Amino acid sequence: MKSALAFAALRRVLSYSAVSVVTFALTVFFAQASIADTTWLKDDYDPAIPTLSTVLGYQSGERITWSHDVRRYFDALAMAAPKRVRIVEYGRSWEGRQLFYVVISSPENIANSAATREGMHALRDPRSTSSAQAESLIKDLAPVTWLAYGVHGNEISSTDAAMMTAYHLLASRQDARVDEILENTTVILNPMQNPDGRDRFIHRFESALGLEPSSDRLSAEHNEPWPSGRTNHYLFDLNRDWFIRSQPETRGHADAVLEWLPVAFVDLHEMGSDSTYYFAPEAVPYNPHLAADQSASLELFGRTNARWFDEFGIDYFTREVYDAFYPGYGASWPAYFGSIAMTYEQASARGLLVRQYDGEELPYADTVRNHFLTSLGTLETVAMNREKFLRDFYNYQQTAVSEGGKGDVQAYIVPAQNDQNAVDRLGALLASQGVEVGRATESFRACGADFSEDSLVINLDQPAKRFLRTLMDKETPMDPEFVAEQVRLNDKNLPDGMYDITAWSLPMLLNVESVSCAQRVSVNVESIEPGIVAMPDLPAKASVSYLVPWGERSAVQLLSRALRDGLAVKSSDKPFVNGGTTYPGGTLIIDVADNPENLHEQLLSYVQETKARVFAANDSWVSDGPSFGSRKVVRMNAPRIALAWDEPVSQYSAGNFRFVVERQFGYPVTAIRVEQLRKADLSRYQVLVLPDSSDGYADALGKAGVERLRDWVDRGGVLISLARATRLLADPDADLLATRREYRLEFLSEDEDDEADSELKRVPGTALDEQAFEVATESREANPDGIGGAQLRATVDEDHWLAAGVAPQLHVLARNSDVYTPLRLNDGVNIASFASADSVLASGHLWDRNRRQLAYKPFVMAHKLGKGQVIAFTQDPTVRAYQEGLNVILANAIFRGAAHARPLR
Repeated sequence: MKSALAFAALRRVLSYSAVSVVTFALTVFFAQASIADTTWLKDDYDPAIPTLSTVLGYQSGERITWSHDVRRYFDALAMAAPKRVRIVEYGRSWEGRQLFYVVISSPENIANSAATREGMHALRDPRSTSSAQAESLIKDLAPVTWLAYGVHGNEISSTDAAMMTAYHLLASRQDARVDEILENTTVILNPMQNPDGRDRFIHRFESALGLEPSSDRLSAEHNEPWPSGRTNHYLFDLNRDWFIRSQPETRGHADAVLEWLPVAFVDLHEMGSDSTYYFAPEAVPYNPHLAADQSASLELFGRTNARWFDEFGIDYFTREVYDAFYPGYGASWPAYFGSIAMTYEQASARGLLVRQYDGEELPYADTVRNHFLTSLGTLETVAMNREKFLRDFYNYQQTAVSEGGKGDVQAYIVPAQNDQNAVDRLGALLASQGVEVGRATESFRACGADFSEDSLVINLDQPAKRFLRTLMDKETPMDPEFVAEQVRLNDKNLPDGMYDITAWSLPMLLNVESVSCAQRVSVNVESIEPGIVAMPDLPAKASVSYLVPWGERSAVQLLSRALRDGLAVKSSDKPFVNGGTTYPGGTLIIDVADNPENLHEQLLSYVQETKARVFAANDSWVSDGPSFGSRKVVRMNAPRIALAWDEPVSQYSAGNFRFVVERQFGYPVTAIRVEQLRKADLSRYQVLVLPDSSDGYADALGKAGVERLRDWVDRGGVLISLARATRLLADPDADLLATRREYRLEFLSEDEDDEADSELKRVPGTALDEQAFEVATESREANPDGIGGAQLRATVDEDHWLAAGVAPQLHVLARNSDVYTPLRLNDGVNIASFASADSVLASGHLWDRNRRQLAYKPFVMAHKLGKGQVIAFTQDPTVRAYQEGLNVILANAIFRGAAHARPLR
């Protein structure tokens, strides 16, 4: 990366009259530095358009701009050019900050923006738009180029580049590209997808800033405390949330993208400081459900960006690291609706100045400039190829509809089933992303099987066909040559090229059955509205009890509301039959006699809010299974839940768990820093959750802290570990769970004695063939090979109360490679265990060694310790809030675990 000295123009510095320590430090720094300004473009700018310095008091790249100041600058631009700028607010972050995008174009295009959206939606559906009509639209439309900035809050430069880009588009009077861009296209900038994370980063950076910015990576400026600014309030990576739509920042953004249907979408990021700049074309593997012309068009953008980088001597790379396989990125999700979607990555200064590995210093202003260059290059490419991209967009929809009516998969049926709430949520989730989904209003026969009403029917002869194949198929295949190369690299203990998870099938994530059909399904259906889950029948007024069947997330939500409102709730560990109806294990029993007079009205409001099924019982007689007063029926208490927080906890795991319990279950969680857990009195809490941690808890808690935890469990606490937090429980020094973490499965000959050989100065000579060489070079006592993200099958021990209402088979998204020995029968229960080696892999990529080693190893373990419970999940059930199919077993660990503990109450 060339330094700013390659650019002749000097940046105007801030005034020395500034009073704050931050402003003083920046002033000293920039007075001494040569930083690129927009003047290096040799442009003439309209003085009627406010500069960043006139609104905010500094030049672009001199400071990292706070979220409220970003909005302030765009408001100033809109006031100065009201006919060329529109600001649209699409939501609020968890912490209440504005989420908005900015539309910039010619006055005529801005006035006709509604017609642009209508025209794009007409092109989206070739079933109602003929080729002739499409050609007419293609000649007239000003298509959208969507530039999305700052999805990771600590990837700071792109947001400042967004402001620089907007200023240039509105003020430039010499850049010939600008007129063509504004006359022929519509520009949409989302300058800040994650304002909560951005402001968190800036606050900590400015708090650590001294007299002048430091380039030393040891400086506090470059070392973020926990949690980093990358994530949003609930510590989610928003760049993995696009198809699951769990976060408000993503939902609003995705809805806006679907409203406008851009022909090109770019997500601008930062990467490690020792790199250069990355832009498309992407690395392999490429998702097979994308169209060939989408891949080919990436090179058009890459060549334009390369031309500008060559002009100014800026290094870059393409076709490495960042692939287009996983559909959950901002840089991939829009592609499944016909956009050309890309990611750009700039080496990060993670502050105002950083020293790279070769001793060169990278100023923040250079990182802003580079994103500004590619932003303009992207807009230029769309303007130059306007008709081509519009025509490709229409052809994408045509071929999707055509392909959907051919081949081995022409429809999906999601049968009505026990967890109907999950079925309905799946339909609503797909509908919210532009998919045509129907709910059968009658029983029917299709694909050689019978299906009842309320089954979902999704025919593929629709524009969303490629999106559906990607999310609904059990497997999205990777190129075999790519996979073979990754196996070769893994065998040599070299890093592989799999960037993210390799499995994401929605039916598996929700743990619902789905059937693929080789023909179109014809049946009467009602269309599912986006985001709308069907309302169950309301219960009649009961004289004895209300019964809430367990096994659905909606029942968990109802339980949370009832406990928070102080209702008396019981639950059966086993299935039972009442009034001729069989109720599953875990079913909630809410007795009329033990609750307020307005119980019926309360439950009606719960049903309307949660969509849970509730049934009236007018007598308590049970003809099979435990009676309502059985010892197998436990009272559900309202547990106080503590969550380990701060180092060494994984911020993702902590945030994901807290979100699932607080926002999906509706139950509060108290975060307690690990440092406090060392000595805290936890007697007020009934449940403590240890999220995933790569560094481990043993050192952080210390011997005394671990002993305090053990004593707390012994007195009736419920300790739950997620993923690698299970290492603490399995540590013999902790003595919490009689399992042990395994080394990697080794393929050694029976007479191999490495330990004895290692004690000798010399060893006997050997003769090696190729196979013997592989054995001789095999790693010893190594960790199991990494698992990037595969969906595994696990079977459930239905005899244990933790399995109440849980499906007999689960799908688990595995992302860490830890493997544990099964518990012996006298040491606890293996509640859920991975399937056999031949069937453990349900979807995605798994190394052969992992597949064999994981067979029959535990996913969930439980052990009664004194009056309390120890429950271990060897994989995290809350990853990215993807695994709704694991909600019930997680809820059982929390609520049923507390109900089965026996503290002094």
